[in-house]
Amino acid sequence: MASSSSINSQLAARRRGPSPESRLETRFDRRLAKILVHATNVFYEKGYAAASMRDLSRASGVSLSGLYYYFASKEKLLYLIQRETFTTIVARLRERLENVDHATERIRMFILNHLEYFLANQKAMKVLSHEDDVLKDGFGSEIAAIKREYYRICMELLDNYKRANGLEFSSRPAVLSLFGMMNWIYTWYNPRVDADAKELAREMGDIFLQGIGAASGQGSQKKKLSN
Repeated sequence: MASSSSINSQLAARRRGPSPESRLETRFDRRLAKILVHATNVFYEKGYAAASMRDLSRASGVSLSGLYYYFASKEKLLYLIQRETFTTIVARLRERLENVDHATERIRMFILNHLEYFLANQKAMKVLSHEDDVLKDGFGSEIAAIKREYYRICMELLDNYKRANGLEFSSRPAVLSLFGMMNWIYTWYNPRVDADAKELAREMGDIFLQGIGAASGQGSQKKKLSN
């Protein structure tokens, strides 16, 4: 049975790109990626609790014994789906922020990066949204740490925006409201009538930035009245 460190190293190698690894490892990596795609579809359609390893076997065309070679349980599958998703989003965000200096545009880039990945991977994002608290122990702790990093990046971007514009408002509800606005898009997004990710990010950015600007103005007015 493949160990957790073995599977993780294979996924890390895929994110880094081609390397002088053996053909066996390349086949392992490709098959692993295929299984994760099928697992995402099964969890999306049936829900994590209702899905079984036999369902995953039928969907992927991999025997039960073959699945257990890669994964000890369906929890490991959900862990890898979440790990791959969150690490990819964070890595892409860091890379894109390197080329943006303006505080406002950095927030807009955060929104665009999130929505582009979300709309390109809607099934995976729905699974993550619905199965947010399933993972326990080491799996859950690792995913929680990645999510905290993502949250911290957003908080830093917003705090820098506040300083740059002389605004006063509470960052925590603002950040959580932004995530709520972005994450629940799968409940209403329709590509036939709604804009693409770039235009949608611009509109959502306008709503968010204008909203926190108004909240800051109201906070300043309350301070004046109390004085």
